[in-house]
Amino acid sequence: MPNVYQDAVVTKYNIFNSLFLSLPFHDIFRTGTLLPLLVQASEEGFEAGNSPQQIIESFFEEYTEHATEHERRDMLFNFIKFIERQVVLFDSVEDAGFDQTHDLNGPGSITQLLNRIDSDDLREKLLKKLDDFCVRIVLTAHPTQFYPGKVLGIITDLEEAIKDNDFVTVNNLLLQLGKTGFINKNKPTPFDEALTLGWFLENVFYEAIPAIMKKLLRGLNFPIDKWEHTELFRLGFWPGGDRDGNPFVTSDVTLQVADRLRQILLKCYWRDIKYLKRRLTFDGVEDFIATAERKVNNAIYYPEQEHYATAEELLSDLQQAREVLVKHHDSFFVDSLDDTILKIKLFGFFFASLDIRQVSPKHSLAWEEVLTKIEKQVPVFTYTDYQSWDEKRKIDFLLSLQVELTETDFHDPITQDIYGSMLAIREIQRRNGESGAHRYVISNCASALNVVEVLALMKNVWKTSEIGVDIVPLFETVDDLAGAADVMKQLFENKYYREHLARRGNQQTIMVGFSDGTKDGGYLRANWSIFTAKEQLTKISREYDVKVTFFDGRGGPPGRGGGNNHAFYASLGKDIEDKEIQLTVQGQTISSNYGTVPTAMYNLERLFTAGLENHLFMAKNTKDQLSDADKALMEELANVAYDAYLGLKNHKTFVPYLEKITPLRFYGQTKIGSRPDKRGSGGGLKFEDLRAIPFVGSWAQMKQNVPGFYGFGSALETLKKNGKMDALKKLYKRSLFVRTLVENSMQSLMKAYYPATKYLKENPEFSTLWNMMFEEYERSINLMLEFSGEKELMNQNPVTKESIIVRERIVLPLMTIQQYALQKLQSADLPAAEVDVYSKLVMRAMFGIINAARNSA
Repeated sequence: MPNVYQDAVVTKYNIFNSLFLSLPFHDIFRTGTLLPLLVQASEEGFEAGNSPQQIIESFFEEYTEHATEHERRDMLFNFIKFIERQVVLFDSVEDAGFDQTHDLNGPGSITQLLNRIDSDDLREKLLKKLDDFCVRIVLTAHPTQFYPGKVLGIITDLEEAIKDNDFVTVNNLLLQLGKTGFINKNKPTPFDEALTLGWFLENVFYEAIPAIMKKLLRGLNFPIDKWEHTELFRLGFWPGGDRDGNPFVTSDVTLQVADRLRQILLKCYWRDIKYLKRRLTFDGVEDFIATAERKVNNAIYYPEQEHYATAEELLSDLQQAREVLVKHHDSFFVDSLDDTILKIKLFGFFFASLDIRQVSPKHSLAWEEVLTKIEKQVPVFTYTDYQSWDEKRKIDFLLSLQVELTETDFHDPITQDIYGSMLAIREIQRRNGESGAHRYVISNCASALNVVEVLALMKNVWKTSEIGVDIVPLFETVDDLAGAADVMKQLFENKYYREHLARRGNQQTIMVGFSDGTKDGGYLRANWSIFTAKEQLTKISREYDVKVTFFDGRGGPPGRGGGNNHAFYASLGKDIEDKEIQLTVQGQTISSNYGTVPTAMYNLERLFTAGLENHLFMAKNTKDQLSDADKALMEELANVAYDAYLGLKNHKTFVPYLEKITPLRFYGQTKIGSRPDKRGSGGGLKFEDLRAIPFVGSWAQMKQNVPGFYGFGSALETLKKNGKMDALKKLYKRSLFVRTLVENSMQSLMKAYYPATKYLKENPEFSTLWNMMFEEYERSINLMLEFSGEKELMNQNPVTKESIIVRERIVLPLMTIQQYALQKLQSADLPAAEVDVYSKLVMRAMFGIINAARNSA
């Protein structure tokens, strides 16, 4: 059987890779010639048990005998530049061959879904479900995207040239790539981040989402112009709105980003209408189109002149043009007009909903300022008394308050911004419609009071109880997830909060975060805690007749909730609400999963159909559902894994290892994101202040991937000793949820490479910790294979497996260079100049390692 991936990707990559010899780096021929030798030296050196420092120094002695130290270091930087561009080339080749390596119309596609709708009853059931269903992809600005916008444009062109086997254009683009900087000279602002992600909105999602809609509706024989549920797909946006730990996001920035989203979208509409103007040259039609072109152009550039203020105004003119076209001109070019109308219905004048997010203690700080002011005006009240009250009394008091608030009531810059951000939401709704900004996310939410603090504050800032905003609690830690149902029960029983929900259609969005959950409790405990929390939250919401929607804070790698998300959603049973699928997508996961129209359609379709699976085919999926006995087994497994992870996390050298050995300390210097790399300030490193991205990313850089597997092997070993392996094997075969849990963890194991850090095995301070990780790594591989019945990791996903193998080989010398630099930095007597050089080597290597992994932070 031919290996399609080898033919479509690996062979093509090897051919185009030869063009790198002409890249305009200093001494490029020598760099390109020596790099394969460094790959070989790394492979053989690590296999022999040598350290990265031994490998690099031996390589220098053998191949650069007469070079100076300065020339040798320059060569290392040249290797890094070379490998970075190899990664880009491989990404482009892989994306160019996407339709050959993936079955676009296979399992999970719209085409397959339609083929399964084999009766009128199922068709009606699907249409009814679609009236109340939504897939919402929320793009975040979390700093894991290392490609600047200018590089993304080159990658897009490179992919097209590779598809056409256009060697001349590929060569020119590689030359351009060689002269184009990959590194931000300055730390990006939140607005810069918004502009970068705006590229994906304009060039990918604007085309992909309408294409999926047309594919679906035509397959159902449903007229596109009659479709009214325009929220089937929604885009969310966090750059400019997410101020959790980011002091650079202000209310002014929020408004600027919302305006830019509107402007980008209107330019897309203007281009489409300009095309229509060239085609719809008929009496009674062309005047409407000319008016639309003029008023959209004015909305962009000349708002003081007559322009469209709302999407509804634009739609009205285009709908009138359509009526004339159908009635008098035989519906000529009506499909082109319908395409534009569909886009306007989908994206309105907002493009993507801008979410506001802030961490819960900041709202308490805002209320402290407000209540301290009240204390001065009302002698019978003191803030000290308020602090002594129980939670219910505090909630009732805050909801009963009516106070005149102005910006001058707040003195702390953060609390001033909270006030400003609440006003910004109202202003965005006025400019772009309510869908432009209608959610306020509370991270670190641990109580009903945390939610009420936001609602009560917004009531007084807006000076009305008619608040067109969804308050979204985000439960992240193991303890917060365990208490989430009690928190929501308390809110649902509160009269004022229920009135607020009634005004929001009795709908409650609840966000659950994998990132801090994994950091807090390990991979298995976090995933299972989220599953059980969703079941409990679904039960309590149904009891109170509230429609709950779950919003998953997923990152790229399995250690942050990434991996095969489609299978997770398809595996949810009847006890977890499946009204919508909402998840965050970030960094290089955006470019890898949604970087082109075909890849975006592929992944969006599979999320979409996964969300319908249980509703449409529940009878067929009954055997996949977890029984009470299954859940008890999973709970036992998660508890043992949690204890094992705590044993590592609480080890006395765990935090010092992160601080001294891993690249964690360099994340804040990479200039890839606007947000600081930790929540706290000053002093030494505290585990609780660690951001999930640098935490998970550092383990990925070390090729240890602890957050994606640690504790799983210990849990399987314990249950095996207790005679439960057979039950586990049966559960694995029967449950899609469990299979996905295992397979995603296997991906973390597949990307780990412990020989690169074996030199730490004898380190006097960190040998115990390294051995704990390595032993759990080996234990997890062996027992997961036994558990799954597979002979090798990731046999169930051969395309991803082969991709990982090739990518890991490309970056192997990069990893060797980075570990060499980290080893050198551990020397106590290193001169300051050398500290600077080796630090730069570590940081420069980070970019290629992250980009090659595509979901490593």
